[in-house]
Amino acid sequence: MNKLGVGRRDKVQQFMTITGASEKVALQALKVCDWSLEGAFDVFYSQSQVKSSADTRRLEELYNRYKVFSRTCRPTRVLLSIGNAVIKKDPYSDMILADGISLLCNDIQVDPQDIVMLVLSWHMKAATMCEFSKQEFISGLQSLGIDSLEKLREKLPFMRSEMRDEHKFREIYNFAFSWAKEKGQKSLALDTAIGMWQLLFAEKQWPLVDHWCQFLQARHNKAISRDTWSQLLEFARNVDPALSNYDAEGAWPYLIDEFVEYLTENNIVQIGQMSDWSQKC
Repeated sequence: MNKLGVGRRDKVQQFMTITGASEKVALQALKVCDWSLEGAFDVFYSQSQVKSSADTRRLEELYNRYKVFSRTCRPTRVLLSIGNAVIKKDPYSDMILADGISLLCNDIQVDPQDIVMLVLSWHMKAATMCEFSKQEFISGLQSLGIDSLEKLREKLPFMRSEMRDEHKFREIYNFAFSWAKEKGQKSLALDTAIGMWQLLFAEKQWPLVDHWCQFLQARHNKAISRDTWSQLLEFARNVDPALSNYDAEGAWPYLIDEFVEYLTENNIVQIGQMSDWSQKC
């Protein structure tokens, strides 16, 4: 490694710190990806050896630490009748709920509202916010090569960096809709949707996000459909904030068309703002 320049040595060291990999593995991954750190991370974490490196016993211990129940969130037990016997079944008996997740956040020193917890939930393929099943928790950490709190803390910078990848951001954005909505509901509660948009677009800046949220509260005040959720990302990514390339005949959901009308009616968007806003994007 002494033959490498300062910049490349720093990348090797950063890769080793975040992944826990050896110098040899770090050099191999970085060389394959032409010294792109994000590309090297993708290569490293896609390899099967990462999963097998996680100690199942230690994962079980972590899982058991967080399998605690919230008195306010724990659902009523379901009564099942089998023959003449009545059996009490708690469908959440194997779940890590809100209290356990709060303890996890405290252990890794992140705020529960930190977007890295959304990224972690995405890796776990978690079905519902504030809940991890045993399989989700253990399989998700295995896929990241994590079997200790120390390794999880070390992986946080990598998970934050994933939000800067356009493809992964889109995946996490779409995942967030199902993850955040109430069980059994097809739509996402408006307050929850607004909170998620503010969280997500704080990472991928969209100058109109605050106006969008204000518009929804003033004019819509209803739950958000999956179509609106998905199409808003397309709108934010493809339509100039000054609406210079907005096509009124395009196949946007009616809510987005109404938002455009709201912007123009209230003189929020003006042609003169285009260059300034474009630079912020």
